[in-house]
Amino acid sequence: MNFDESLSYLYGLGNEVLAMKLGLENIRTLIAALGNPEKNYLKVQIAGTNGKGSTAAFLEAICVSAGIKTGSMTSPHLVSITERIKINGREISEKDFARHATIVKETAENLVAKGELETVPTFFEQITATALLAFSEEKCELVILETGLGGRFDATTAANAEIVAITTIDYDHQQILGNTLEEIASEKAAIIRQETKVIIAPQKREAERIIIGKCLEKEVDPIWAATNYKIKKGSADFEYELHGTIKTKNDNYPNVSLGLLGRHQFENASVAVSIAETLREFNFDISQNSIIHGLETARHGGRLEFYKGVLFDGAHNAAGAKALRQYLDEFIHQPITMVFGAMNDKDLSEIGEILFPKAEKLIFTKPDNPRSMEIAELLKFVPMDFNKENLILTETVEQAIEKANENSEKNGLILVTGSLYLIGEAQKLLKSNFEI
Repeated sequence: MNFDESLSYLYGLGNEVLAMKLGLENIRTLIAALGNPEKNYLKVQIAGTNGKGSTAAFLEAICVSAGIKTGSMTSPHLVSITERIKINGREISEKDFARHATIVKETAENLVAKGELETVPTFFEQITATALLAFSEEKCELVILETGLGGRFDATTAANAEIVAITTIDYDHQQILGNTLEEIASEKAAIIRQETKVIIAPQKREAERIIIGKCLEKEVDPIWAATNYKIKKGSADFEYELHGTIKTKNDNYPNVSLGLLGRHQFENASVAVSIAETLREFNFDISQNSIIHGLETARHGGRLEFYKGVLFDGAHNAAGAKALRQYLDEFIHQPITMVFGAMNDKDLSEIGEILFPKAEKLIFTKPDNPRSMEIAELLKFVPMDFNKENLILTETVEQAIEKANENSEKNGLILVTGSLYLIGEAQKLLKSNFEI
């Protein structure tokens, strides 16, 4: 397959959430047939509700700065599927992606033909296998795997990572993971196995209790990421910048200016620092300077990201909305034109209460995704006191961008939020010379 053919094949397997099949049997059979490429490097698996992608971005930047041959797999992508697989911080080429995806496809189909699998593995399972294969061929020393959904039955869990980390656990995907924090935490804590190194972000009490119980069951002693960090605003010349000092029980990282925006990123950074310190136990040479440089140079698209003068943030649950609102309250003082779209499995009651009052103009839209929430549903979450004259409805993301451009005040800010799928579609339009 060439690149376009590989895309057509993978997307033909169905939406990665709607067509998801929980369980590890298929992915384990598939990677075994590929020769278990995951055994050729050390692995870090990161799970959690919010912050796992940012933590992966910080850790990747730290390891690349330290000169470690590093692979990373994250999801979802914004514009190109190649964003999901990176080696030393660079996206895999379309040619290499297609080549590895072809091997995975042919292997999967052969397993079905021989009766070793009932059906071909899912989109996410095949992407995971493609990544693991690519990392082995590139002779990566270390691989970072961002969990797709949950943990217990996520395809990345089949790689049996030697180090696992759990970022903040909150409510999301309740229809799959459970309706309580305890149930959600149980699904994510299932990545903890005997003899793994475990790093945990600060958690709410209900989630913490479950994680501690799992660690006791597996006889591992968790490392709790630092909560000892002091944050201060940058100078007037850098109005969006925060400086902070992260202090772990092993070291002190003074006056760091993170590459990712927002106060909440210091928590994610502290998890990445704890993982980096743990990697030293596996004979990786990671200096304090490499850690600081990595924290300052990390990038993560679609999370408090300014692109062509537009602010993008993929806040798709209440915790993410709170982090975005905190940032807006602290740093954004001009009128906001908010472009908002969401997936239909999201509870927008709290998200709407948090974000919509910040909008001077509120533009609803529907991303080109089978899971997108209809405009009529979005309207149910508009606050009663919101001026309906400032509410604009659009059927496509392209229309929403046009309306945002027309209605944003001269010195105002356009904010695109509510879904990473929305952000990806909007950024693709901007990259194809659509002007704002």
